[in-house]
Order: sequence, then C-alpha cells, then structure tokens
Amino acid sequence: MSFYSPLMLLLLPLAFLPLLLERHHNRAYSWLEILPQDRLSDLIGLMLKITATIALLFIVLGVASPHTERQYIPKVGEGAQLALVMDRSASMDDPFSGANSSGKAGETKSQAASRLMTQFVSQRKNDMFGMITFSNSATYVLPLTQNREAVLAAVQAAGGAALFQTNIGAGLSSGTSLFEKIPDSGSRAIILLSDGAGHIGADAQQHIRDWMDKFHITLYWIVLRQPGGISIFDEKVRESYKDRALPVELELFDYFKSFRSPFHAYEAEDPKSLALAIEDINQKEKKPIRYFEEIPGKDYAPHCYFLAALLIALLLGVKYLEVRTWH
Repeated sequence: MSFYSPLMLLLLPLAFLPLLLERHHNRAYSWLEILPQDRLSDLIGLMLKITATIALLFIVLGVASPHTERQYIPKVGEGAQLALVMDRSASMDDPFSGANSSGKAGETKSQAASRLMTQFVSQRKNDMFGMITFSNSATYVLPLTQNREAVLAAVQAAGGAALFQTNIGAGLSSGTSLFEKIPDSGSRAIILLSDGAGHIGADAQQHIRDWMDKFHITLYWIVLRQPGGISIFDEKVRESYKDRALPVELELFDYFKSFRSPFHAYEAEDPKSLALAIEDINQKEKKPIRYFEEIPGKDYAPHCYFLAALLIALLLGVKYLEVRTWH
C-alpha cells in the first residue's frame, strides 16, 4: 500500500481529538451528584467519540490517497515493437498523385500517411509504438509505448505544417535510439516513410548500420514517389547512370541493402498503393512477442471518503435523536 500524499498522514493525531475533548452542555449544574448515574448514556457517549475518531481517520487517509502499486503481467501475443519515422519535409504537403481515384481528392501525402498510419495503429492491439519525425533535423515525438491514445494523437499530429529539407540520417539515428533501453520483445522494426532521400554521412551510415544489427531491427522503407520521379526498382534507370553518380534515392536504396538486418522497400504513387504497402507490413509483423500488460493500481481514497460519510451521517442521526436538555 502506498500514498500519493504521504505527508497528509502527519494529520492522523488530530483524529483522536474527540477522545480527549469533553462535550460542553448548554446547562450548568451546581452539584453533579444530584444527577443519577447513567451507564448506558456513558457507553453511548464513548461509542460516539470513537465513531467520530474513526470518521476523522478515514478523512485523513482519503486525503493521503492510499493506493496499490501497478502490476505488470507477462503475456504472449502477436505484434512488434515499431518505430514510426516519418518525413515532414515541405514536399510532403504536395497533393498525392492519384488521390482523385482513391476518393480523397486534394489529400496531401502527409495527410494520407497520417490517415493510413492511424488505421494501421488502430488494428494492432499488442504493439509498442514510438515516433520520430524529421525534416532538416529529427524531432523526438514519442518513446516506445503501449499507450494507444498517445500514439494515435502523435500520428494524427504528423499531418500538420512541414519544414524544408529531408535529413533521413537524423531520423533513422533517432529511430534506432528508441530501442536502446527497451527489452527486446522478439520483433522490432522501423517504418521509414519518406517522399525523397538525402545524403547520409559515412559516420552516420556506420552508426545506423551497427545499431540496426545490434538491436535486431527490421527496416521498412516506404517511398512516396514524386510524379514522374525515378523508381528505385527500375534497373534501366540504374544502367543509365553507369558513368555518373547515382541519384540519392538509388544510393540510399543500395545503402539499406547493405544492412545485415532485414530490409524491405516499397513504392507508393497514390493513397491506394500506400495502403497496400502498409497492409503488407501489417502482415509481416505478426510474430509471437512477449509483452507485459499493465494493471493500474487501485485507488482507495473514494472508499475512505464513503466510509467517513457514513459515519458522519450516523453521528448526525444520533444528534437528531438526542434528548434536549429540559428548561
């Protein structure tokens, strides 16, 4: 048993004041010996003092807020520890090509990503989710948690105003750090969602590669293709760049394929293909995992107040039945 406000327990001695104080009558008698002895009244008076003391004890305990500690019950289910690393560069505010055919005319890429990721999170009941957004730098949004309301709020907020540049290296570095102090449940993944690419320095590349392998993280890269942009899967495009530097998208694709940890890439040209990519990830990340279900501690303050109210009601009832002093 613990207390949210343990300092309030210092008031407990005050609860015993009814036992120490004598009741003052509204009449005075010159000689008490003329009054007959009434043992029943004396007993009732003592019981009323004890009742008042117990009522005060319950009030003080209620103010101190007694509660039991939260418990964690180990369970086995289907799911994963997933870090959402989402691009928030200015280009994510461009309308999605093919949005008209999906019934979402005028929907930007960030809005489509937020909407579909919200559905994805809602379907997965046993997962832990964390979130990083990035543009010119990474923004730490949410640690790995099973708080579904917090995750959904973070994903929906990702559809807001964007910034410039696409610093994928910062986003991935921050994404891998989410797993650093979390016990491995058996299935871990980063879902990287971006409509572009960017150069990652050699040191950052090695850091990301090492941490992906160290923490056994699978990388899912969903590329939101620009209208008329190159495809990372088109070998003809790669052959046309034999004598010159590859575009950053292809460089990044080759870098991800060099990981020792698993890597999967997707391309999405409209909300429908994005939904298919997310659904494929949903099917792949349904492995048995070990997780802990949190059982909140029980708050006993309302029970204390209820018992105190009952005792006070009893005292008021007795007060009402009291025989008034004669005139």
